[in-house]
Amino acid sequence: MTRFAPQLLGLRYFVFGPLDQLVLPPATEAPARRDELWKSTCFEAFVRGEGEGYLELNFAPSGDWAAYSFTGYREGMADAPVTSPRGTWMSGGVMAAEVELPLQGPWQLAITAVIEERDGTKSYWSSEHGPGKPDFHAEAGFVVELPAQAQASAF
Repeated sequence: MTRFAPQLLGLRYFVFGPLDQLVLPPATEAPARRDELWKSTCFEAFVRGEGEGYLELNFAPSGDWAAYSFTGYREGMADAPVTSPRGTWMSGGVMAAEVELPLQGPWQLAITAVIEERDGTKSYWSSEHGPGKPDFHAEAGFVVELPAQAQASAF
């Protein structure tokens, strides 16, 4: 396995509408890795570099986060070796996230979000949905492309 320096990925998610109607987990004093963040309002990115595998990154408005690696479509799930992911919910419906990724570029991304409303309604947002029910792991979602040379200066 080739070793290389991690690359920084920065994302900003913008939520428009009546924010007081959203389920937003309260900020935690010590954000930590937590499973099942996607069960409520959560901002995500699925990232793949060269090869078959990909990463799933979850950022909750609370500051908690999760990172998983997959060897193939929904296969070989394990905790991903990412360092210091940060997600910050800001006033005005903006979620900012930053993480160092152990992936060689170029990258393909699926930018996604789960939004839960106070009445229990959940909506699933993606840069692209394939046919059928929402599946953030599906090939159809990986539509954002970042060339290797752009990574150093894009964020």
